[in-house]
Amino acid sequence: MTDTTGREQGESATVNVIAAIVGRILLAIIFIVSGANKLIDPAATDAMIVAAGLPAGLAIPTGIFELVGGLAIALGFMTRLFSILLAGFCLVTILFFHRQITDPMQAAMAMKNLAIAGGFLCLFAHSQMRSSYDAMAAKHEGFVEARAAEERARDAELRAAKAEGRAEGATTVTPVAAPVVAPVAAPVVDHDRDRDGVDDRVERVRPAPVVDRDRDGVDDRDEGTPIDPRLRP
Repeated sequence: MTDTTGREQGESATVNVIAAIVGRILLAIIFIVSGANKLIDPAATDAMIVAAGLPAGLAIPTGIFELVGGLAIALGFMTRLFSILLAGFCLVTILFFHRQITDPMQAAMAMKNLAIAGGFLCLFAHSQMRSSYDAMAAKHEGFVEARAAEERARDAELRAAKAEGRAEGATTVTPVAAPVVAPVAAPVVDHDRDRDGVDDRVERVRPAPVVDRDRDGVDDRDEGTPIDPRLRP
């Protein structure tokens, strides 16, 4: 069921594309041919315009308008603008060139112009027809807008991520390093209490001085005999 519906929709879209292209060309071809003829023979066109009570010199501007308008409609370029302009042109043509409705020929021409004006008004209402310059431009514009929206959303996500990262960094407790304690110097101890200029600890390990008052080469304390009183100082 779904495949059938999708196939029918695809076929309908294809028919719409073909109808849009053919319809624009059929509306435009009469103006393309008419404008080209006016530019090829402007003198005859100018004479017809003057006969209708209009000023001379409008042949070339009218031919350029019809040719450009017809090409724009065929290509689907600025469709709404040229549709309303050509519809008005058809109605103005009835007023100046086909107002004698008692004449069957003039009446038929007037009805033809009315039908063409109606076709242009329908084209103005449905200017988004497929396979036209306007449709492609609108599609490209939509693509550009969608891409810009995606870029804005991506930028917003990046900004949000950066803001979240900054918030997390602000709430994280930074560990505080322990203060460095300088070593305390040991107190200075005085080891020269007798003030003789020599460290008392050195004096303790020095050998006692030799006492040899009798000059016999042996320490008197080691001889074990009393010292001759005559040798005492």
